[in-house]
Amino acid sequence: MLKDNHGRTINYLRLAVTDRCNLRCFYCMPEDGIDWLSRKDLMSYEEMLRISALLVDNGVNKIRITGGEPFVRKEVMSFIEDLSQLNGLNQLSLTTNGVLTGGYIKRLWDCGVRSVNLSIDTLDRNRFFAITRRDELPVVLRTMHQLLESGFAVRLNAVVMDGKNTDDILPLVRLTKDLPLAVRFIEEMPFNGSGIEQSVPEWNYIKILDTVKQDFPDIQKMQDPPFSTSYNYQIPGHQGTVGVIAAYTRSFCGSCNRIRITPQGMLKTCLYDNGVLNVRDLLRAGSTDGEIMSAFSNAINNRVKDGHEAERSSVHESMAAIGG
Repeated sequence: MLKDNHGRTINYLRLAVTDRCNLRCFYCMPEDGIDWLSRKDLMSYEEMLRISALLVDNGVNKIRITGGEPFVRKEVMSFIEDLSQLNGLNQLSLTTNGVLTGGYIKRLWDCGVRSVNLSIDTLDRNRFFAITRRDELPVVLRTMHQLLESGFAVRLNAVVMDGKNTDDILPLVRLTKDLPLAVRFIEEMPFNGSGIEQSVPEWNYIKILDTVKQDFPDIQKMQDPPFSTSYNYQIPGHQGTVGVIAAYTRSFCGSCNRIRITPQGMLKTCLYDNGVLNVRDLLRAGSTDGEIMSAFSNAINNRVKDGHEAERSSVHESMAAIGG
């Protein structure tokens, strides 16, 4: 088992397979995109599979595939299928924007994926276009229903932004009345790729929850599962649940059990750090499995206490480059 210098067990890897995306959400990247990585700068599927296997052998039992948008990368479904064969991997999940996902739903189910996070910040088509700069809301909603009908546990992740989509909070909550969705509202974070530090978001988790309570005063707190990043609630009579993620406030850092590997192979032991180990370069230098895991252990044993400490020396990248 991997443990950090604060006594936290690491059993969860978020693996970003690409920095590219077919949407242009303004809070994630500039309108004209970012400087995309060249193919040689990306980790190959073989490299990602080797690293994943090593980490699973050392106690990581949950992997989430992220991007960018995972399905923008060619042959990613074959890679997910290979990953699903790792002995000791108990949970394989996916974060996607849903635009290209529909054609892969059966294959995802067949290889054991049971949980999908769907990024959707609004149910209004005009606002969706304004936020993502693409007119894809009908496709995303169709994907959502297909996933639910196929038996997946679906979380809708909505970043709450002042003056952009706060009118969508209650409509999104109302989806949980008749659908078994976990709707989760996320504080806006400073990762838009501009390099400019953003101000503290007006819509923190307390304000978001207070807005929900105005229409649903009987909403009830649920017991949060171990390592949860969200405060979770349920409205009596609703099939689904509501969660609030304090991503900017970072009140969940004390129980963090995750690490990230970016598309270029940079290990991040905190979302807010600049990367602490270039895994890709270790692999390409011919390092043995033991040497690689020794480097991982050293990085994890020098982990920052929380996101506030990490941010003091970090640069605000695009979320697509970091891995969602």
